[in-house]
Amino acid sequence: MKISYHWLKDFIKIEESPEQIANILTATGLEVEGIEKYEPIKGGLEGLVIGEVIECSPHPNADKLSLTKVAIGEAELVSIVCGAPNVTKGQKVIVATIGSTLYPSSGEPFKIKKSKIRGEASEGMICAEDEIGLGASHAGIMALNTALPNGTAATEYFDLPNDIVFEIGLTPNRADAASHLGVSRDLKAVLAREICLPSIPNLPKATTQSKLEVIVEDTEGSIRYSGISISGVKVSESPDWLKHRLQSIDLEPINNVVDITNYVLHELGQPLHAFDQSKITSGRVYVKTLAANTPFVTLDEKQRKLSAGDLMICNGDEPMCIAGVFGGINAGVTENTSVIFLESACFHPGRIRSTANYHSLKTDASFRFERGTDPEMTTKALWRAATLICEIAGGEIASELIDIYPNPIAKPIIDLSYRNIDRLIGKVLPREEIQRILIGLDFELSNQHEAGFTVLSPTYRVDVSREVDVIEEILRIYGLDNIELAPKNQTEFLAEFPKVDSSRLQQDISNILAGMGYSEIMTNSLTKPDFSQKIDGFDPNENVEILNKLSEELGVMRQHLAFTGMEVLAHNLNHRQRNLKLYEFGKTYKKLADGSYQEREKLTIYLVGDKNEENWTEKERKATFHDLYQVVSNVLIKLNQRDLQSNPYKNAMYGYALDVMNTAGSLAVLGQLHPKVGKLAGIKEEVFMADIDWQELLSQFDENTKLQKVSKFPEVRRDLSLVVDKKVSFSDIQQIVGRKEFGLVKKVNVFDVYEGDKIENGKKAYALSFILQDRERTLNEKDIDKTMARLIKLFENDLLALIRK
Repeated sequence: MKISYHWLKDFIKIEESPEQIANILTATGLEVEGIEKYEPIKGGLEGLVIGEVIECSPHPNADKLSLTKVAIGEAELVSIVCGAPNVTKGQKVIVATIGSTLYPSSGEPFKIKKSKIRGEASEGMICAEDEIGLGASHAGIMALNTALPNGTAATEYFDLPNDIVFEIGLTPNRADAASHLGVSRDLKAVLAREICLPSIPNLPKATTQSKLEVIVEDTEGSIRYSGISISGVKVSESPDWLKHRLQSIDLEPINNVVDITNYVLHELGQPLHAFDQSKITSGRVYVKTLAANTPFVTLDEKQRKLSAGDLMICNGDEPMCIAGVFGGINAGVTENTSVIFLESACFHPGRIRSTANYHSLKTDASFRFERGTDPEMTTKALWRAATLICEIAGGEIASELIDIYPNPIAKPIIDLSYRNIDRLIGKVLPREEIQRILIGLDFELSNQHEAGFTVLSPTYRVDVSREVDVIEEILRIYGLDNIELAPKNQTEFLAEFPKVDSSRLQQDISNILAGMGYSEIMTNSLTKPDFSQKIDGFDPNENVEILNKLSEELGVMRQHLAFTGMEVLAHNLNHRQRNLKLYEFGKTYKKLADGSYQEREKLTIYLVGDKNEENWTEKERKATFHDLYQVVSNVLIKLNQRDLQSNPYKNAMYGYALDVMNTAGSLAVLGQLHPKVGKLAGIKEEVFMADIDWQELLSQFDENTKLQKVSKFPEVRRDLSLVVDKKVSFSDIQQIVGRKEFGLVKKVNVFDVYEGDKIENGKKAYALSFILQDRERTLNEKDIDKTMARLIKLFENDLLALIRK
């Protein structure tokens, strides 16, 4: 939400700087996320002043140029070479001084420098309107009719004050602050200054009696409905002051009537809507619901199917507007409109929220209605807007005020005790300060006694209904920073802490991966449904679909992190980033057969291109599956996972893969991403990917790992070469070595694999190293030979291995 600094000054006297106001607002809960400078004209006409042409003569070396001497409020006249045909002595002009930058209506900006033009010095520039961004005319320089002294800033003549705009991150409960008036109320309470409300005079009585009738059928959806007819309206462009106000908060001016409704919306927080009354042919405005699937064309020229719960503003049975959300194209104000019906209402927040979500429509009006608006503001805002329309658009009141408010909302009555105020705030505040704050926030105090008092909450504070809500109001205005910490901190309960700090553990693994050259990515959980539809093994019926889709490209939640990760790979590869090492912590989502949903935390690692960049000590080498396997092993070891098994894994996601598991089940799947899957994302390069079940690893992680001292007895290495069938994996060898009787074998490693014409077809040779150690004594040759002999026998019997000697 954008709030103008100068607009706030219309409501309350502000002596503080924008930065100080930003700090005050943030402290009260209206967090200022950014401060921007608004310039009605780019560059703010900085360096441009009013000047007077004192001398003007033809240029001696150019027929179409003139030599001028111009007074700009300095001791010396400045010499300026001017090419405009209309420059003459005695003119008041706009002068761009040396060092200023001009931002023309078309073309690139340029800086004014001291120069020589056809041999004559020029110390500035006399400007045409298009050269300073004020228009399109380049017929000649601007001749001013002004008594302002020479040297006066051009901004003063054109009345184009710059502004400062606050970007406020409004929390959902603070609907009351969704306007300049609302923000001013908080400043009023903190600074103890009065608010000056905009002038809302009593309008003259209707000159012609409009016969328009309003009938509210749905009183549950329409809490209060007010309206008035205005005739003789001339729809045209808004005056500059109004356009600048709207543009300062990023609103594009449309026409004077629509701009006024937007202006009052951001001024007072009350949405309004103007109808072309000539289009209300029935003579009756109905507030009601229509049958489900009734077609309706909104202002964006899109046809929408209404739901049965949509509250509609109708011309008889013909819909004109989705109440509180979006107008219709057939009853909107156009340049031909002369009579308008101006609406101001308070609609049920839940109904508006449901409708806005159903149609995926988020507007300034729905933003406020679905959070709750002030029923007491409807007529005030209506009078304010009607006044401006009469002043700016030349309208006349054509009807009495229509105000349908069948069930007035009473102000909540809340009892407060000083004991609870002191307990929840954590400090005993002076009773006078408490009362001052609440009065400053427009609470009505009554029934005051020694233990407490009663307050009536203002109707615009729809979020304040309990004692704790009022205490929160006291605290945020008093200031959290003003609550001192007690000498001894204490609590009424002991918090439970998880056995495993998942955030810390995730950071540890991130550090390991970053140390190996991997970069973290974070992708959107939303993706396109094509992946689950076109990749075997994924069921499109298990997609978690988004009800209010922004687009089909973001229509479902991902079933696999690779669905969004591949888009990152493709983006980088398309930008010639060929060597990629990436990882992502994220969640996957699935709809189960019983209608429930599954959400699971995963860690996915990607490896593409070369393992290392070419340098003077080593040549570049293409990354392989085993490089990724080493990375996954490092992650699992850090999480105290040992004695793992690896089995071949078949899935349409992978060209080939391994499933790494322990006795409890699968922990990770890693392999080559299937080229057909990569092609869906536009990836042509070979991709290695690991899908790690982070949630399962967290559930198994035990921080209390038992550590052992380094043995003082030496290790012994023995190497062995065996020829086995191609189908025998290193995992099969590890399972044999892992038996209890081989406790002396601490580690087995494969340091070479051979397949070729020197061994039998269909076979391969493993070169293995075995590390043996006893923690109690030094191993002798007899122990070593006995262990190796048992291993060889099992390799020969179980794997049909041929031992190479």
